Amino acid sequence: MLDVIRKRRSIRSFTGDVVEEDKLREILKAAMFAPTSRGKRAWEFIVVKDAEMRKRLSEANFYCFFVANAPVAVVVCYHSGKGRRFKEDSSICAEHIHLEAVNQGLGSCYVQVADTEGPHGVTEDYVRSLLEIPPVYRIQCILPIGYPGERLAPHLDGEFDESKIHYERF
Repeated sequence: MLDVIRKRRSIRSFTGDVVEEDKLREILKAAMFAPTSRGKRAWEFIVVKDAEMRKRLSEANFYCFFVANAPVAVVVCYHSGKGRRFKEDSSICAEHIHLEAVNQGLGSCYVQVADTEGPHGVTEDYVRSLLEIPPVYRIQCILPIGYPGERLAPHLDGEFDESKIHYERF
């Protein structure tokens, strides 16, 4: 598992090759295996393959231009009437998506939606309108997924910083 974690990097460049359905299914399965507060499983996922919609999503905030170039994007939503830990539950399943994407030989990057603004105003409102997401759902992030068009070095043991670990007390 540590090998996959080491390889997980924020990929913002993609080859454009199609992501196979079996790989996408494994990624979504990994997301649904994520733990949730009180087992509520209040998240839902929108898989976006349409090029025009990915282009429009890439305009959601000032930093997500690369979403347009990924062959698929997964939008992580959360039913606020079914659970109370929107950010925590959504972020955990997003990391599961990241890790399984790497495990499948793919790359991804976390694009924050909640609590951000972009050229169209509040990012969450813009994405909600584009994807026709009901108001009861919050939108945590967009995860573009594809074959990496860039090679970033894996994390190294030198990044392990013993000084950041405290035992019993700070």
